[in-house]
Amino acid sequence: MKFGAFEIEEPIPELRSPHAIATLRPWVDVGSVGRLTFRSLERHFQAQDMAKIARPGIFFDFTRYRPTIHTIEGQRQVTVPTVNVSYARGPGDNDFIFLHLLEPHLNGEAYVQSITKLLEKFGVTRYCLLGAMYDLVPHTRPILVTGSATGEETLKRVKSFGVHSSSYEGPTSIASLISQEAAKLGIETMGLIAHLPQYAQMDVDHAGRLRLLELLCQLYGFDMDLERVKMRASQQNEEISSAMNRNPEVRGLVEQLERQYEERVKRMEEDRDEEDPELSTEVQDFLDQLGDQFSQN
Repeated sequence: MKFGAFEIEEPIPELRSPHAIATLRPWVDVGSVGRLTFRSLERHFQAQDMAKIARPGIFFDFTRYRPTIHTIEGQRQVTVPTVNVSYARGPGDNDFIFLHLLEPHLNGEAYVQSITKLLEKFGVTRYCLLGAMYDLVPHTRPILVTGSATGEETLKRVKSFGVHSSSYEGPTSIASLISQEAAKLGIETMGLIAHLPQYAQMDVDHAGRLRLLELLCQLYGFDMDLERVKMRASQQNEEISSAMNRNPEVRGLVEQLERQYEERVKRMEEDRDEEDPELSTEVQDFLDQLGDQFSQN
């Protein structure tokens, strides 16, 4: 069935006040945290395919998002990057819709409208964006998560789980308009963004994945077996600490980030709207160099 820019698989499922959970690549998905979190959720709830953009070339440049070729049952097949949508039965009163969003290169306003219309069609009552960004934070402290929520009760709940309001101002994705447009339709909106150490950049960040999964379990009241993720997150931090301890200069920089982290959390808890103290240019450059080294290892 064709609906706007989407091709929806039939029969169309009847969903109970669904909550749409989205991840956006490549924006706010450093360490593949959003993608990994989605993989865990879809596997846990046995999600099923529901829809995809019928003609992705309307929105995406395939010289930047490359099609991939695979051999499936002896046949060579090409997969074209697109927005995939799946659904799953939720544990409570709300089912789930999972949106694998890509940053559009073309027709951004039409892209936002297409996603928003899809949310409206399926009666979505909450839209939540998950992801991660790099920040000047140490790996030796609990991962900071910032976000927002338009529902007063939901905002209180996420704050009680240690999620702080985001104070970011600056360039963003056109897909950020989805939350804005959804709110106009009476859809509650929420965001959960994990802040990862800038100096320890890696393709797969299990610590960020673990933090978001734990938050979602608290928020929705379901249990997941996270032992394997915890083990990988612990191993990841041990490897970073081992590399850090071999370099006294790095250890000193991390200690500086730890002090800044403690002050930052204190200000957040007191709802003080102040800018974080800036590190010197030399320190920032050195942290960037460390990030490059970690990403190559």
